[in-house]
Amino acid sequence: MIEVGSEAPDFILPDENGNSVRLSDARGSIAILYFYPKDNTPGCTKEACSLRDSIEDLKGLGATVIGISPDSSASHLRFIGKHSLPFHLLSDEDHHVMEMYGAYGEKMMYGKKTVGVIRTTYIIGRDGKVLRVFRKVNTATHGDDVRKALEELR
Repeated sequence: MIEVGSEAPDFILPDENGNSVRLSDARGSIAILYFYPKDNTPGCTKEACSLRDSIEDLKGLGATVIGISPDSSASHLRFIGKHSLPFHLLSDEDHHVMEMYGAYGEKMMYGKKTVGVIRTTYIIGRDGKVLRVFRKVNTATHGDDVRKALEELR
C-alpha cells in the first residue's frame, strides 16, 4: 500500500478520448488522483460532482484532478458530458494501476466480502511524493474535504 511520503508510482492510462496520460506529466503541480468504482452510479456521481463543484478552489491551490475507474474511455466521455466534469477520467480496465495504489481488492459491501474498486484518493505533491491519502471518502463532501486538506498542507 502506498503511504504518505512515498513516491507515487508512475503510470500511463488512456483518458476519455483515448489519449495516453502519464502521471509524471503532472509533476510541477499537485495531482488529486481519485479512484472510483463506476461511472453514472449514485455514489460515484456524487463524488465526481463534488470535485467538479470545488474545481476552481482546487485549481487556485495549484491542483489538477484525475479520476480513474475500470470503465472504458467511451463510458468516461459520456459521464463527463452528462455531468460537465472539467477533469480527465482515465480507464484502468485491467485494474493494474488500481492494484498498484491499493485501490482494488477485497472489501466489505453491504456486510458481504467482495472484490472490487476501493474508493481512495491521493494528493500527490509537485515532487511526486504522496502528501495525503483518503481511504474513507464521503462522496457528497469529497471536493470540500480535498480542498480543506490542501489548505492544511500549505
